[in-house]
Amino acid sequence: MALSARQYTSSRSPLSYRDAGVDIGAGDALVDRIKPFAKKTMRPEVLGGIGGFGALFRLSEKYREPVLVSGTDGVGTKLKLAFILNRHDTVGQDLVAMSVNDILVQGAEPLFFLDYFACGKLDVDMAATVVQGIARGCELAGCALIGGETAEMPGMYPDGEYDLAGFAVGAVEKSEIIDGARIVPGDVVLGLASSGAHSNGYSLIRKIIAVSGADLSADFYGRPLRAALMEPTRIYVRPLLSVFRELPGAVKGLAHITGGGLTENVPRILGEELVARIDARNWPQPPLFRWLQEAGHVADQEMHRVFNCGIGMAVVVSGADAGAVEAKLAGAGETVYRIGRIDRRGSGEAQCVMV
Repeated sequence: MALSARQYTSSRSPLSYRDAGVDIGAGDALVDRIKPFAKKTMRPEVLGGIGGFGALFRLSEKYREPVLVSGTDGVGTKLKLAFILNRHDTVGQDLVAMSVNDILVQGAEPLFFLDYFACGKLDVDMAATVVQGIARGCELAGCALIGGETAEMPGMYPDGEYDLAGFAVGAVEKSEIIDGARIVPGDVVLGLASSGAHSNGYSLIRKIIAVSGADLSADFYGRPLRAALMEPTRIYVRPLLSVFRELPGAVKGLAHITGGGLTENVPRILGEELVARIDARNWPQPPLFRWLQEAGHVADQEMHRVFNCGIGMAVVVSGADAGAVEAKLAGAGETVYRIGRIDRRGSGEAQCVMV
């Protein structure tokens, strides 16, 4: 005889969301934990705080013709290394950097950031560590962490693992958008040093670790190899914004060197008639990239199309402005190299050539 709904329900203990694997209390505890981190990133334009259904941001009246610029990204398979190493304090900065550096190349000032953290079972301590890194990235970029989403989805992720995504919104005066349209033959390409592999090429990095049998705890130039591999992505926002303000019009083009390296990212800001000639001898190859190439027997061409190889941002300026821009960036703490020049493109020639 079939049980009625009432008989079936009464024959066993009532179920809760926690029984299904979702702990609402843990989510509330996380929100309480991260509020102080987010508070440190606030800007005057923020209306309200963490915890609402939507985040409110009043656009500053300093703009005459504001154009909003947005970017979104994740951390990629660098997260797999974070899980292996149980190191969660740096990936939040990686997340912010990938988006704010992207919108910066349009000339935009990052205004605010939101994140998405998804896991199978919420570990409040781990998640708080990740979000603290996100807040640190927002502080470095000068943008507000105004909201986000924490999704606990049982069965979607292995224990101890999570996924991260985020997006940034910035603004630029319409007349000050940087789009590469003013780049001409004779311009100079400056390179700003990266802090490491940033957040790109980690599928190959993990393969190199596996086939080489590398000991991640081994000393690597005064620190463990794992620390060099997990070094967070450099955020270039404040130094470049100062150049935009103090040397208006000097920067003609910017390329954030992410997946695809110099050879695939620099062409994104060039007209079809132009080529960037980059000389890899003009900057020292960082030890991490030397190790990756040797341990993985990776060809030069593959290195340059997968990794940043020590250059995290390319800046195109005229020869006349190069010295002033170099000095300004160096004074702001950046390591700057003259890595190449812009020429007229030959028939059938690639748009970025390593010479």
